[in-house]
Amino acid sequence: MSKYDYEDYSPGGAAPSRLDIWDMLSILTVVMTLCIGAYFVAIFMTPNAAYNLLAPSRNQPPTPTITQLQPPATWTFTPPGPTETATLTLVPTFTLEPSATLVSLITPSDTPTPTQTPKAPFTATVSYIDSTIIHPEAACNWQGVAGTILDASNADMLGIAVRLTGFYNGKSKNELTVSGIAPAYGKSGFEFFLGTVPVPSDGLLTIQILDQAGLPLSGNITINTYGDCSKNLVLVKFKKNP
Repeated sequence: MSKYDYEDYSPGGAAPSRLDIWDMLSILTVVMTLCIGAYFVAIFMTPNAAYNLLAPSRNQPPTPTITQLQPPATWTFTPPGPTETATLTLVPTFTLEPSATLVSLITPSDTPTPTQTPKAPFTATVSYIDSTIIHPEAACNWQGVAGTILDASNADMLGIAVRLTGFYNGKSKNELTVSGIAPAYGKSGFEFFLGTVPVPSDGLLTIQILDQAGLPLSGNITINTYGDCSKNLVLVKFKKNP
């Protein structure tokens, strides 16, 4: 043999494999690449895992917690303001001196004359008659108030307002008519129909005449009604005072 050693290769045998430094670095690079890829896949699947150093929950500030303040168990509410009770001091009262009253020792010679109430321009006379005189067809099935208005010379006055107010048969009455629309009683005749059955009442109805401005020409004349068929028509005659 020479000074160089040669491996003896048998014919048809395989050459023995040999890993050099570059092969080892390549294998290490592949392994590290697979590890890093597996790490990123794991982070992608579970981003909030503990091994994720960039997890969102790690970079957010802690959530503040509101703690409600509670008063102590023995706390008692004290209203604001002074705690001492104010003491009222009464102010002394003053009594007014009586004022002097003037007294006259001289008896007055003149006696004052009382003021007279103005007399109404018209007066009235009231009578109660049988209604069949005016309404014979109704017999006793009629009751009403009627009359005439005359001046101081007994001449008929037409167009004078006549008002009937009060209560009749449990119902209120407030009716208005004018003289001259019921000529059966005279040229200045007027009439108010009350009902078909005579009903008695005592002072529940009043009648009055008015001028065109609505001012009274007479006082309120109180009238009664009767259940008697011979008095079922109230006849009121107004006459102007001379």
